[in-house]
Amino acid sequence: MKVLGEKWSLLALREITFGNRRFDDIVLNTGAPRDVLAARLKSLIASGVITKELYDDKPARYEYRLAEAGQELFALLHAIRDWGDNYARDDPENVVIFRHSCGEVLRTEVHCAACGETLGPSAVITSDRDVHQSDLAGL
Repeated sequence: MKVLGEKWSLLALREITFGNRRFDDIVLNTGAPRDVLAARLKSLIASGVITKELYDDKPARYEYRLAEAGQELFALLHAIRDWGDNYARDDPENVVIFRHSCGEVLRTEVHCAACGETLGPSAVITSDRDVHQSDLAGL
């Protein structure tokens, strides 16, 4: 949450994954105040989520790209966007359709790496955090 828990950070990442990598394009498509967006982009760079790469040196102009950590977030960001398109969108005519390299519409599902079962609340039976503070109070 410290890295991604602010709306302008998520919207900037959305734009970068859509291929809008230049500051002015990100501002235009998110509506973020320029100073706030600049601060969020600096924070994402410092966190190792994105990189800033020079694409023109006169004057100096930069593009933002997903770093390795940002690439690891792609499926999560796509799942959040997909959920929003399905359950929270008030303008369905503007839904962006992503296609996989096989040509089919991209749908995100999370599966257990061991058995392949699709993840859902009933599929998780335990976690390392099953001890609750109330259980510790009597110790």
